[in-house]
Amino acid sequence: MAALGVGKDDTVALYLRNDMPLFEATFAADLLGAYPIPVNWHYTVDEARYIFDNSGAKVIVIHADLLARIGAAIPKGVNVLVAATPPEVAEAYGVTAAECVVSPRAVEWENWRDRQQPVPPRAGDAPATIIYTSGTTGHPKGVRRAPPTPAQAEVWLNMARRGFGFGEYRATPEKIVTVITGPLYHSAPNTYAMVSARIGANVILQPRFDAEELLQMIERHRVTHVHMVPVMFSRLLKLPAAAREKYDTSSLRWVVHGAAPCSPAMKREMIEWWGPVIHEYYASTETGIVTVASSEEWLAHPGTIGRPIPDADVRVIDKDGYDLKAGEVGEIICGLRGVADFTYHGDDTKRQRVGKAGLISLGDVGYFDPDGFLFLCDRAIDMVISGGVNIYPAEIEAALLRMPGVADCAVFGIPDEEYGESVCAAVQLQPDAALTSDEVKVFLRNHISGFKVPKRVDFLHDLPREDSGKIFKRKLREPFWAGLQRRI
Repeated sequence: MAALGVGKDDTVALYLRNDMPLFEATFAADLLGAYPIPVNWHYTVDEARYIFDNSGAKVIVIHADLLARIGAAIPKGVNVLVAATPPEVAEAYGVTAAECVVSPRAVEWENWRDRQQPVPPRAGDAPATIIYTSGTTGHPKGVRRAPPTPAQAEVWLNMARRGFGFGEYRATPEKIVTVITGPLYHSAPNTYAMVSARIGANVILQPRFDAEELLQMIERHRVTHVHMVPVMFSRLLKLPAAAREKYDTSSLRWVVHGAAPCSPAMKREMIEWWGPVIHEYYASTETGIVTVASSEEWLAHPGTIGRPIPDADVRVIDKDGYDLKAGEVGEIICGLRGVADFTYHGDDTKRQRVGKAGLISLGDVGYFDPDGFLFLCDRAIDMVISGGVNIYPAEIEAALLRMPGVADCAVFGIPDEEYGESVCAAVQLQPDAALTSDEVKVFLRNHISGFKVPKRVDFLHDLPREDSGKIFKRKLREPFWAGLQRRI
């Protein structure tokens, strides 16, 4: 890569699915002091072009089938290295064999890689991966940190050990066996995978999450650690009883989840099935992990996302920036002490808008209980203000998920001439289920206050999602607000 013009502080874009070239290119960029940038390969041509232009990538490493789709997005003069799409990935995503082959006119990754001379390992100032966050409005933002000092690197590694359950294996990382289930362009799976590889754990890549295949992998490889998101729990629990009971999961020691709310009923089921190995964290690309909750802590404080870990500052503040008492709902601000501060690549003015009192606002609303456990109410931008009353969609979603026939849902605010906003629910039904809007409203009135019951209920065959399973709530909300001025 040095011969291709990549040097310190440059960037290398990785338009790849879960595959070995992503690790190879990441570590190569590290050796040069350059920033690797895994890119969401779901992007359209225009979206991909923005990332390539904004990041200023000197090199793009891309799978063959993906190049055919977004080739027009690649800026002129940028070096492109094309990796053949492996059969496992092709099968998982329905890609034809012809699409997987690298064109003779392209520079093929493996051949190019194998022509290079090995570079000796060096202690260095490798910068962190730049992750472009999806955000709620506008273009994605690239979170960029300067290379950490040794002390800062240790704080970050201790955070990973605590959040990912690697701490007790500090002297024997080879005993860790993990499966990467989520897409590596996402912050949490990427951090989890790269830390696992760097410390010497055994890392298995799942091309695309499949519930029963994961159970097979856990049994076959005696998997000890897994990072997941709640939608994966949901799909595991929906497997037939025979499939769930067929596989041995007793090797699991630490299953950690985050990134999205997890319904209490679903979490209890997972703990009952896999045992008290389920852990939860609260984190962001900007801050890293700041709280962790074990199964035992969660069962004693249902719904919590944990207590602050060592080196983390977490506060709940009012609109004037003052700390609130236990039980009082306010804005959550947080950060890790001693970790290198970040900028947004190419636009540091965005950094200024999220900083508060030396910490970072992630846009979430919540509270501490008397024992110091943090609870989320919702994201501030998702909160619905109807007639001056604050309504938290997460509470309504949790109630909806308890309704028989509901597979998933998203609740958000839509314009209302009288109240300013009213509540709308988008509901995805389970196969063969049939529900009406009135039935949903009647069910909810038995579980939440009447003023929180959605005024409108829409049924969708599929909710818009990222590959991680995270719902694109913004895409559901935007059509209702087109041409209008949002309050946020």
